[in-house]
Amino acid sequence: MHGGVRPRWGRNLAGRALSFEERQLIMVLKAEKLPIREIAARLGRSASTISRELARNTTEYGKYRATTAQARAFDRARRPKPVKLVVNARLRAEVQAQLALKRSPEQITGRLRREFPNDPEMQVSHETIYQAIYLLARGGLKRELEAVLRTGRTLRKPARQPAERRGRIPGMVLIADRPAEAADRTIPGHWEGDLIVGKDGASAIGTIVERRSGYLLLLHLPAGVNRVDAVTDALTTRLRDLPDLLRRTLTWDQGIELHRHRQIQIDANIDIYFCDPRSPWQRPTNENTNGLLRQYFPKGTDLSVFSPEDLAYVEWEMNDRPRKRLDFAKPSEIIETILLPLSLIHI
Repeated sequence: MHGGVRPRWGRNLAGRALSFEERQLIMVLKAEKLPIREIAARLGRSASTISRELARNTTEYGKYRATTAQARAFDRARRPKPVKLVVNARLRAEVQAQLALKRSPEQITGRLRREFPNDPEMQVSHETIYQAIYLLARGGLKRELEAVLRTGRTLRKPARQPAERRGRIPGMVLIADRPAEAADRTIPGHWEGDLIVGKDGASAIGTIVERRSGYLLLLHLPAGVNRVDAVTDALTTRLRDLPDLLRRTLTWDQGIELHRHRQIQIDANIDIYFCDPRSPWQRPTNENTNGLLRQYFPKGTDLSVFSPEDLAYVEWEMNDRPRKRLDFAKPSEIIETILLPLSLIHI
């Protein structure tokens, strides 16, 4: 193993690198004592490229030879390049810590830009993190961190949407009648909800997500309790605890668990709307969040084993996770900015 990027054996250095013919021309023009900017103009290269080439390959006696420069360039191309996550222990520790919080490489990259805006040594691309994990020879990240990635996979695969169930409920108001402001994410207080269903459909966890911030609330549904009753009680309790500013609409799919939606609407003082059949994209924030939650609650799991305290921890960790669409702010941070004016009113 080379501890860095794989050497480019036999690479012909074509492309961005200077060619042997260009180096020959540099040798001739330098011998004619032309300035660097003139040499660069004749080659169609930047002055910094020519300056760097001469600095690397001019001898102590001021001589530049094209053959020597080409040989040195080829040797440098073969040499493994140290990866930032190998040589920078502080950066590596930060990346490992954020992976342990189940953040994706892209989220880590974005968060590092926010937290260390003026420190280039604490910046790393998400592709470098992926390579460090998947190829292991690079970057020096611990092998067990493969399991901490949100997908839990050791190979990168395209995402796919899970199938979802459908039902019919009397008295539904469909999403077409939902206020237009709920369709964009500028106004807070519009929620999307659904269930994550466990093994054989015998257990479930309710999930509701605020569209603007991505803030998540989880509903504990006790085992042995009628599903409709459990969802009605848990959903009413969580929604009723929200300030009015965060209680405008709730959009759900057509699952039978919301059979008593009218009661929830009255008791929690929130308008409820239903998606069209087989249209999970009408709840995009919730669908995405439920996919992320499968890292904590894998398919085929008996979800009744998770206590309210377990759900509270997952809820906290998810709300503390930076999001790309929020410019890598956290849902908890966005909610705080929404609620800050309310807290000032009551001071």
